[in-house]
Amino acid sequence: MTIPQHFDLLIRNGTVIDGTKAPRFTADVGITAGRIVTIGDLGSATAAQVIDATDLIVAPGFIDSHTHDDQAVLSHATMPFKVSQGVTTVVTGNCGISAAPLREGMDLPMPLSLLDSPAEGRFTSFAAYLDALRAAPSSVNVAAMVGHSTLRALTMDDIDRPASDDEIAAMRAHVEEAMQAGAIGLSTGTFYPAATKATTEEIIEVSRPLTSRKALYVTHMRDESDQIMEALEETFAIGRALDVPVVVSHHKAMHKANFGKTKLTLPIIREAMKHQCVSLDCYPYTAGSTALRTDRGMLGGRVLIASSEPHPERAGQDLDDIAAEWGVDKEEAARRLQPGSAIYFIMDEDDVQRVLAFDETMIGSDGIPLGTRPHPRLWGTFPRVLGHYSRDMGLFPLETAVWKMTGLTARNFGLHERGTLKAGHHADLVIFDAACVRDTASYERPDTPAEGIDAVIVNGTLTWQHGTHTGARHGQVITRRDTTKA
Repeated sequence: MTIPQHFDLLIRNGTVIDGTKAPRFTADVGITAGRIVTIGDLGSATAAQVIDATDLIVAPGFIDSHTHDDQAVLSHATMPFKVSQGVTTVVTGNCGISAAPLREGMDLPMPLSLLDSPAEGRFTSFAAYLDALRAAPSSVNVAAMVGHSTLRALTMDDIDRPASDDEIAAMRAHVEEAMQAGAIGLSTGTFYPAATKATTEEIIEVSRPLTSRKALYVTHMRDESDQIMEALEETFAIGRALDVPVVVSHHKAMHKANFGKTKLTLPIIREAMKHQCVSLDCYPYTAGSTALRTDRGMLGGRVLIASSEPHPERAGQDLDDIAAEWGVDKEEAARRLQPGSAIYFIMDEDDVQRVLAFDETMIGSDGIPLGTRPHPRLWGTFPRVLGHYSRDMGLFPLETAVWKMTGLTARNFGLHERGTLKAGHHADLVIFDAACVRDTASYERPDTPAEGIDAVIVNGTLTWQHGTHTGARHGQVITRRDTTKA
């Protein structure tokens, strides 16, 4: 076969890390019509656009396995907080929360209200949501799931109880619609009040449409602290009952009494992997972020307010300080600040490193694009893994770090022809300086872009270069490959 010698985009002299964990190598990458045409020595080739990647790493664009970007990909379509750190694909609809299906005018219980408010009304079907993304593309690709908590809020008059048979049937019909539209799976968030009363049987019956498609069951488990072992067993049991792949979201062991418990959970997960399809992701921080809650379990440690609707001026302040100023306890202060979101310092660094270093752990930011003081993981997750944990701490080689963000994630989520650099694959790439890449986002200044990300290419189009967004919005909607038609 004759390789064309003129390309739309040519990346020269880069050090290629291809997303498979294979050793790096020096090569050029030729791209045409949004696809990688060839990788090799293209010394005599020409191109409409050339990038010199000498002394830089050329890798697949990073895939954020766990986001809450469902509305942000429409309302903040250039997605600077993701593109600036090398992310080219986001997985949305996590923790049981999705932007569709919803009704106009319905009240959204926490944590559904953590999603951005839609600019042009709500999406009453999953197909309508995906059609909106196609009509107004984002700067990143979107692979979307439907959320179980969203379905409960849509179909039930009271979510503080198990669903009835009729409500389960209604939710199941919405899951079927989402699957037909192209959702890659269903997520649950049984940790949250919107779904704590859902039984295991309810989740299984609502999720039945996943089985014939081998679509994903992804879960923010019922418990990540004292009852984490039981929560893992429930998760595995749901996967077995449905015969579908399972993803354990942002695996962690919360609160001081459980520090070190990942020494027990990771072997259990590894054993489960021998018998069923199980995977997991995590973020590289010791603090989590979610809806502002009032239960003592979440308020026991340091709590930093990220956003508050009634008191937006309190964003970035410690809950302890706010409570002292108001002369109330932390629970009352949290109640006065609701609805809002917060950052909770609830994990141990040794556990974080143990989960990160686990062979099969993917990387997900779990960032919440809401308010002026978000968790720094929204802007810093991927360069933090590359710089702090891989280069500086030596937790794993750079090839492994890239694989955890690309090829592994594409495999586990079924993202066809993405996540690895190979002729014929979609041209999603990031070019970075391994010697200086690092996160700069902090809890004090959470919205500062990473250093060392030289260029980001999404579906063959240069989207970020030298610290500046080009304005390109060439992201695509990634849908599940329908195995029922194979």
